Amino acid sequence: MPCGNRFMIMHSISKLKLEDLNLAYNIEQASQAFPWTEDIFNSNQGKNYFNLKLSDNFQIVGFAISQLILDEATLLNIAIHPKYRRCNFGRHLLQTLIQQLRLRGVVTLWLEVRVSNVAAIALYDNIGFNQVTLRRNYYHRNNTSEDAIVMALSLS
Repeated sequence: MPCGNRFMIMHSISKLKLEDLNLAYNIEQASQAFPWTEDIFNSNQGKNYFNLKLSDNFQIVGFAISQLILDEATLLNIAIHPKYRRCNFGRHLLQTLIQQLRLRGVVTLWLEVRVSNVAAIALYDNIGFNQVTLRRNYYHRNNTSEDAIVMALSLS
């Protein structure tokens, strides 16, 4: 079981590096109902991005991808491998991202989340994100669409 006392002792959060992308993309595919393509995943790197990885026992088990524009950031993607869910890894990764963005002078963190992603919405609500608006039919897949909730967190 990945949870328990090991979380306090053996996990680490650091910058997601180019050499980590293959492993992180494997987590993307295993974690998301509608994963990004590998090209899209790999294109969200570089100087306008601040990306983190969460490792447990030196193995990448999660990542967060955020884009920085002036004093705002957008959380574009966050995922924890299914085997490591319900261990508070996602919460810890998001809280670390928020802390690091504050240190970089970011004042607002934005995100979009599928209305059906109840677990993520609950996490974001609990951390203090506020619903700003609803984007109707934002996500499209296989002739279906789903609304997105736009949320924001003030970091100042």
